[in-house]
Amino acid sequence: MTNNRRITLLRVIAFLAVIAISVVIYLLRDQAEALARYGYAGIFLLSILANATIILPAPGIAIVFAMGGVFNPILVAISAGLGSALGELSGYIAGFSGQAVVQETQAYQSIRSWMENNKKLAFLVIFVLAALPNPFFDIAGIAAGTLKMPVWEFLIWCGLGKTVKMLFFAYAGFVSLDLFNL
Repeated sequence: MTNNRRITLLRVIAFLAVIAISVVIYLLRDQAEALARYGYAGIFLLSILANATIILPAPGIAIVFAMGGVFNPILVAISAGLGSALGELSGYIAGFSGQAVVQETQAYQSIRSWMENNKKLAFLVIFVLAALPNPFFDIAGIAAGTLKMPVWEFLIWCGLGKTVKMLFFAYAGFVSLDLFNL
């Protein structure tokens, strides 16, 4: 088998794995909430699962909100942020495989263009889109993969951004306990 065929085969396998993971997690989303019972480790695992889906919604932020009221919100945010970053590797892998299904969308074209034209600041796109609640982070992960951003760089900036976002939701859950205990 030639090197090009091997790379193509690996890309197709990666793409199919991402699709399979997304479908399975989406179908099991209700059962995944039970992981939150296991404390910070459960929050970490749930965050991996909730963010491993591409485009399909999963209940990760709602669990972080609820667990922020039960556990230390800073540790909840760190657990959820790190888990989220690992889960987002599915989008990165989909982009890296070259099989991204969103390549024709305007949002993808805009994010990819900005990252490609500003390679020294591409980390900022990952950080900001990870830190803000928005539906475009999967697209940014795919763009990072197609642009072959180093995976360690993607994980660091994604993890930091996701932790910032999760800190907001965990603290909101923590503060809401006081509001409802009046």
